Amino acid sequence: MSVFALGLNHQSAPLDLRGRFAFTLEQLAPSLAGLRDKLAGTPEAAILSTCNRTEVYVAAPQAQVQPALDWLASHGGIGRDALSPHAYILQGSAAARHAFRVASGLDSMVLGEPQILGQMKQAVREADAAGALGTTLHQLFQRSFAVAKEVRTSTEIGAHSISMAAAAVRLASQLFEDLAQTRVLFVGAGEMIELVATHFAARTPRHMAVANRTLERGEKLAAHFGAEAMRLTDLTERLHEFDIVVSCTASSLPLIGKGAVERALKRRKHRPVFMVDLAVPRDIEPEVAALSDVYLYTVDELATQVQTAGEKRQAAVAQAEAIVETGVQSFMHWLDQRHTVPLIQALHAQADDWRAHELARARKLLAKGADVEEVMDALSRGLTQKLLHGTLAELGSADGEQRLHLAQTVSRLFLRGKH
Repeated sequence: MSVFALGLNHQSAPLDLRGRFAFTLEQLAPSLAGLRDKLAGTPEAAILSTCNRTEVYVAAPQAQVQPALDWLASHGGIGRDALSPHAYILQGSAAARHAFRVASGLDSMVLGEPQILGQMKQAVREADAAGALGTTLHQLFQRSFAVAKEVRTSTEIGAHSISMAAAAVRLASQLFEDLAQTRVLFVGAGEMIELVATHFAARTPRHMAVANRTLERGEKLAAHFGAEAMRLTDLTERLHEFDIVVSCTASSLPLIGKGAVERALKRRKHRPVFMVDLAVPRDIEPEVAALSDVYLYTVDELATQVQTAGEKRQAAVAQAEAIVETGVQSFMHWLDQRHTVPLIQALHAQADDWRAHELARARKLLAKGADVEEVMDALSRGLTQKLLHGTLAELGSADGEQRLHLAQTVSRLFLRGKH
């Protein structure tokens, strides 16, 4: 059994390509079933899909790596050769190290950001509910969460970062002199929108609204911020009312097109609009960025605005990486031990068979009236011969350097303490 991870992220693939490989929560269970059908045996699998990455974690024989890559390429509607330049394949300790770094925020656009940990936990819950999570991946992810917790409590990895949400507010304040006079529209009602809304609400804008496909969920989030809840179907008609639009949904197609924005600008008499598209795939058509009076930022562009430098931060990174390495060594030790479990079980079974055979023979001899001491001696000799037979046969048939290595191994196993 091998552990491997494959996928693409903000470092390896552009935004639009990542969009082709995004999974919604509803897609995870059937997709996991499809992946496991594609692979031989009964592999364990989990899929992590966020705006920055799509990753597949698998516990299966190493030969299943390429079939898994083929399956991922087919999900994105492209061939393996087109995906390969943008994908990474990590195996064994490299896969574990990657999972631990992702959970700890060390592989994020915003170094140390906490949202990824919640997203990874959600991915694990979905895999578990789909029956795709076995002992090996369960250990991998539980250890990932433990490492992430230690990184966050023992280092200052996230103390000096400017989150994506805070960066959005900072950029908006550069465009509008007073955010308290702006009207803000949030499209979607997920965790990222809630985070961004929290940051904007702190600036007390004149009006806030939440547009969501499910009105009930939108109303719940809107009530939390004292905002208006509106239907997603009313979005294009009311777009002109808002100075700031932040969108992050799981839609597979853009919700805000160039034409709708052009009509909104006309009704606004070309007053500027600040737009942030945090969705992958995009919620806002990329052509919107070319319009005058529109300031559109994608998730990748927003990340460049985030400050991550500083000596103190680098020291925290080094400390976090050391915690990750300790976690990797611990997991690999567990995995190596797990690989020997079938052998240990087989040895115990063989020894039990030998013991049962010799006991049965001893009981027959005793029943016939044989001397107890002679029976005990025969029992011990029988067990000893069975124990040594295979080893002595291998020593006798080996030659040269092979025999030397075998002799050293046998000496360590049977002659402990002997010199």
